[in-house]
Amino acid sequence: LNYLITNQYEKAINAFMDAVRINNESLELHFALGSILRRMGHIDRAINMHLDLLENRDLNPSQEESVKAELAQDYLKAGLFDRAEELFLKLESGKYKQYASNALLEIYVKEREWQNAIKMATKLEKESGVSFRLQISHYHCEIALNAILDKDKKSAIKSLNDALDAHKKCVRANILLGDLDAEDGDYNKAINHWKKIEFQDPESLGLVAAKILNSFEKLKKPEEGLSLLNLYFENYKLRSLLNVIYEATLKLEGFEMAEELARKELIRKPSLQALDQLFQARAMNSKHKEQDIQLIQQTVRNAIGNRRLFTCNSCGFKAKQHHWQCPACNAWEALPAEPSEMNEIS
Repeated sequence: LNYLITNQYEKAINAFMDAVRINNESLELHFALGSILRRMGHIDRAINMHLDLLENRDLNPSQEESVKAELAQDYLKAGLFDRAEELFLKLESGKYKQYASNALLEIYVKEREWQNAIKMATKLEKESGVSFRLQISHYHCEIALNAILDKDKKSAIKSLNDALDAHKKCVRANILLGDLDAEDGDYNKAINHWKKIEFQDPESLGLVAAKILNSFEKLKKPEEGLSLLNLYFENYKLRSLLNVIYEATLKLEGFEMAEELARKELIRKPSLQALDQLFQARAMNSKHKEQDIQLIQQTVRNAIGNRRLFTCNSCGFKAKQHHWQCPACNAWEALPAEPSEMNEIS
């Protein structure tokens, strides 16, 4: 135990192996050793040890179930999902019922077996009383994405509506529904889907700001789109909205209005991004020394670099783009829609 506390795992393994040799009848020692072996990545040794217990020991039903639970963990850790699933399905009817169900859900998600994941999450909800509505909505969205790839729009729409039925605040479903309508040229309907996001999660508006503006442009109403985004920014002050608004203002209203927008934002909340935008607008104004301003602007952009990061609220993983599922810990919606402000001027 002292070796474990001080993270000396190799010494802990040797100590437990000595203990197992001395007291070979103790399953608890075998399980402790198996746990350390898994942690150290010696999965094959853990598997062989647990298989040996099953094949060469006279175990009562409860002991056999416990060894199978350990072996199932070995298979899961090794990525042998078929073998792990087979064991966990057998364990679902015994004392490891809830653990087995959670493990099966993990397997189905990793294997992208979304229908099985929905069934298992629904089962876990009933058994544990813990809500899986958010996760289930994303499983439906994943099914919809597969249907979109197969050019099956009808099935995709059904799955996205199922996602909203499962979790009415599923932003992802409305984004995808809007995308499908925009692809069909029904821009008004697409905009209406994206507008719903304000009432689901306002911080996610930055994910559709450019889509909204582009659809209004397709309708020959860019000013109306810019006005809507300005209203959103006034209400929620999202930096991701400002970036889209700034580019649209520059295009539709000219550099003087864009410069004023950047200046106000720099006063409200100083950041390298706002400073960069101010310099960009000023460089377009012939009254300023364009080359000097562009040089300063390039310096600012170099300082900004790739510091616009989305940070997982669950494990701290940092990504340069938004993910619905954290690539590190696999948690759903753990990365906020609005990136971390890594470039504010202190």
